[in-house]
Amino acid sequence: MITMKVVSLLGLLLPIAAQGETGPTLPTLYIDAQQTANELPVSTYETPISNLEFEPRVDLQSRNMAEAQGDVSIRGGIFENTGFRVGAATLVDPQTGHYFAELPIAPEMLDGPDVLTGTDNALYGFNSTVGTISYGWSQIVDGGSLTVGGGDHNLNFQRIHHGQTGQLGESGDWSWGVEAEISRSESDGTIDSGDHSFDRTSGRVQLLGPNSQTDFFAGYQTKFFGWPNMYTPYGVNETENLKTRLLFLNHLQSYGNDSLFEVSLYNREHKDHYVYSRESPSVYQAFHVTNVTTIAATGAHAINEALRLNYSLQFTADDISSRAISGGLPAAGLEQGAFTSRNYYHVTLLPEYNFQLNETETLTLRAGASFDDTNRSKTSDEVSPIADITWTRQQANGDLTSIHLGYSQATQVVGYTAIGGSETGGLFRSNYDLDREISKNLELGAKLAKSNWSLEAAVFYRWDDDLVDWTFTGAGARAAENVDIETFGVELIGTRRWGTAEFIASYTYLSKDEDYGNPAVIGSFYALNFPEHRATLGLIWRPIDIVEIRIDNEWRSQKENTLRSGDDSAFFTHAAVSIYPPQFENLELFVAVDNAWEDDFQEVPGTPGRGDQYSIGATLRW
Repeated sequence: MITMKVVSLLGLLLPIAAQGETGPTLPTLYIDAQQTANELPVSTYETPISNLEFEPRVDLQSRNMAEAQGDVSIRGGIFENTGFRVGAATLVDPQTGHYFAELPIAPEMLDGPDVLTGTDNALYGFNSTVGTISYGWSQIVDGGSLTVGGGDHNLNFQRIHHGQTGQLGESGDWSWGVEAEISRSESDGTIDSGDHSFDRTSGRVQLLGPNSQTDFFAGYQTKFFGWPNMYTPYGVNETENLKTRLLFLNHLQSYGNDSLFEVSLYNREHKDHYVYSRESPSVYQAFHVTNVTTIAATGAHAINEALRLNYSLQFTADDISSRAISGGLPAAGLEQGAFTSRNYYHVTLLPEYNFQLNETETLTLRAGASFDDTNRSKTSDEVSPIADITWTRQQANGDLTSIHLGYSQATQVVGYTAIGGSETGGLFRSNYDLDREISKNLELGAKLAKSNWSLEAAVFYRWDDDLVDWTFTGAGARAAENVDIETFGVELIGTRRWGTAEFIASYTYLSKDEDYGNPAVIGSFYALNFPEHRATLGLIWRPIDIVEIRIDNEWRSQKENTLRSGDDSAFFTHAAVSIYPPQFENLELFVAVDNAWEDDFQEVPGTPGRGDQYSIGATLRW
């Protein structure tokens, strides 16, 4: 089936392709730290989390598709343990971590993502105990693109993006830039009742100085999507309608010798309209509005050539408005708990000392702590130690060898879905007695990097105390429960370039020992939904100048889960072919497939897996 579809679609493209001018330069997986072969999704337009499901350190569990509702977990954590950082600030959704990834930002406006774990997550993360997906604001460049495409299941998508820069003043030291994009997509979905309709508009103004970059950003997106058993196991077709507005001001400044700081200020409003049954919406609907305002700063101040101070600070204030309707009558929303607003305070100080052992070898020591608190007495303050030691050898030819050993602690408090709803009724049962989550991580890792290959390895052990999981006890609803879990993990990531081909491969092993302290818990939707074994393999290949092939593969063996129907193993393939016809300068024709083998693996237990999606389109760049 896959062969017939690909041959048919390629038949539309290949006749107009001939040897001639080349397309974009083949990216280098090692140099650019790119961790997946594909950069664009198949089922919609590109978002900041597109293709993270093939990132070696990330497990992306999607409902409908990653860009619809994608839970991002790192190293066996759950979706609420993962932070999304832009500039110096972590963007949070106080309702639930399901909406952490709702970032209405065009990917061209961002650098990254970088996956921060261990001591780096403890230093730069906020309210995220296991890992942080970190993005920086990119520099605007002149030019733009127009993309149109479609596919089976009545998929169609369009996108336009443009950036413009100019000199500011007479000195030539300052410049300005403006950038904007509009994107939309819709389809009937890869399974029945899996339709979607997305729109995003974003723009920014940028000022560049000799030692600074300032960005003013505004973005808005709307997302409607449906999926059977999206959150509940009762065989109904659920829908969500999300609206997200983000205003962001960011300033990055370097000064002195090897010193810099970054300051971020944002306001994010997120609206969620959830319908339990699209055929009978009066059965149950919920309406939630969250508002978050944050100011954050991060930086490194060099005291002398050997000593510098790393730091990060974040203050966040949130509030929620929530109501529900059941059977046409008011029902319990997420305002049943002790509060509907909260302030968070976070400070990290991490001094760093560098010993220059010889011309090529350096020993770096970092030791410090974080302080976290809120204005709610139930979630008391916590001081978390952070320390690591790294030996690095940097050869004159660029070859790199490093070994690190680190210990860190990070903490967080959960959202209003877990602490603000009803404890006795509804589809999702809250728990007012949930404690602050504390995660301790011990890690040993190494990295080897040569001109045409690299290898990274890490072994870690993590203690999660009072982790908040969503569980099933047989009472017919999901309930929030604290659980203590110890996680052991091994990561291997390698890249290799051979001629015009590049490969990236990874293997991850995870093992958990859990204690819920509640014998009534018979199933876990998230904390025990993890791959015991997982491998990825990506390929970027330019067989001739005008043809580029990108393939990402993932195989996993998931821990057995009583709530999952079907196999506990899966194999996914995302493949794309791009052709750059020499007759049309700056034109790319592409065909792509997602889930090529139609694997129906339930990424979230009890929620149907996605089907296969094919798309074809064109991008004109200028």
